[in-house]
Amino acid sequence: MGFQQGLSGLNAASKNLDVISNNISNVSTVGFKSSRTEFSDVYATATFGANNLQAGLGAQTVSVAQQFAQGGLSVSNNPLDVAISGNGFFRLSGESGNTYTRSGQFRMDKDGFLVTNTGENVTGYTNLTLDTSFNVVGTSNLGNIQIDLDGINAQATTELSLNVNLNSAAVPPASLTPAIAFDATDPASYNYSTSVSVYDSLGTEHTVRYFFVKENAVANTWTAYAYLDDTNAGLIPAGDQMDLGGPAGGHTMSFSDTGNLTGGLSTVNAAVTISGALPLEVNMDFTGSSQYFGGSGVNSVSQNGFQSGSLVGLGIGDDGVISGRYSNGVNQPLQQLVLVTFRNPQSMVPVGQNQWVATLDAGSETINKPGEGVAGLLQASSVEDSNTDLTGELVNLIIAQRLYQANAQSITAQSTILQTLVNLR
Repeated sequence: MGFQQGLSGLNAASKNLDVISNNISNVSTVGFKSSRTEFSDVYATATFGANNLQAGLGAQTVSVAQQFAQGGLSVSNNPLDVAISGNGFFRLSGESGNTYTRSGQFRMDKDGFLVTNTGENVTGYTNLTLDTSFNVVGTSNLGNIQIDLDGINAQATTELSLNVNLNSAAVPPASLTPAIAFDATDPASYNYSTSVSVYDSLGTEHTVRYFFVKENAVANTWTAYAYLDDTNAGLIPAGDQMDLGGPAGGHTMSFSDTGNLTGGLSTVNAAVTISGALPLEVNMDFTGSSQYFGGSGVNSVSQNGFQSGSLVGLGIGDDGVISGRYSNGVNQPLQQLVLVTFRNPQSMVPVGQNQWVATLDAGSETINKPGEGVAGLLQASSVEDSNTDLTGELVNLIIAQRLYQANAQSITAQSTILQTLVNLR
């Protein structure tokens, strides 16, 4: 009698119903990945070779396979929510070891740690190397991401970039009759001036005023002079002028006959003593400056100093860099999320709470920054929706129900046949 076949079919159909029901119940779960029940047939003599008359012993469930297809992305109002677009998992650290998730619903705890909604720590690079423009040029120290919630200390200006265009039609003051020597208080003695804000080690703002004088003796040559806090602040013994290292404390800039700056691209002022603060010494970079007709003006200016500030917000970029926004206007990268990929993610074991653990069959973890290697990119203020196809799962549910009924019917048929045999006289 074929009760075994019908029973195996019921068990397989029941397992399939469980998997489909679980997919449907998690249709709104962020980062959820649906599963598929996979079956195989059963033969009693398969090991030793089956003949063409072998009927088989039914079906069995061989695997419940995770489907890691990309889910849709939805916008959220939480700036710490982040969705993965492409391959990879967030790497979590908890009491039971490392786990992995596609759910990027993160928050800050009271100690500044970035954690999931179930309390696991999110790991990433906790030490970033920044250039003077606050661009990330290096990362190190893989660990639990923790943000300093106390704010940011003042930083003295050490790098200043000033890109100007100096009017090629300007008349050198020394060529006038009578010739006019440079005097910061006499507008006729210079051709152009502009001001840049800088900061000392206490975060006090100072103004550096630059004066540009076209030279008469050598063509396409200008001299730049700099004064701190205008010309009568009393901070510098020699009349507030900053010594830029050249004649009369100036800095010589030379241009080619096509208007490009070819000499005097940068200079460092002699250290300026400021009461109560560290001496102010600034590397001044004029790279990119030009001498073209059409009037003098500033093309761009930047410097790396700032006042102290309180943390007012956080943001996450596509590359996983977590940046802090401060009350002093600074937007500074702090730490960086990482993404982990596996060669065989289907062999990872789900442990609930939108998390998986790695197995030997999954392969070793490969850690990348978002967007590097095979890792996907991130989208901030977004979450990845469940990849469950609700319409498809409802159709599968109907099919699984009919299969269950069909297997139950085969048992009923076998029972009827058995009853007929028993009643034979």
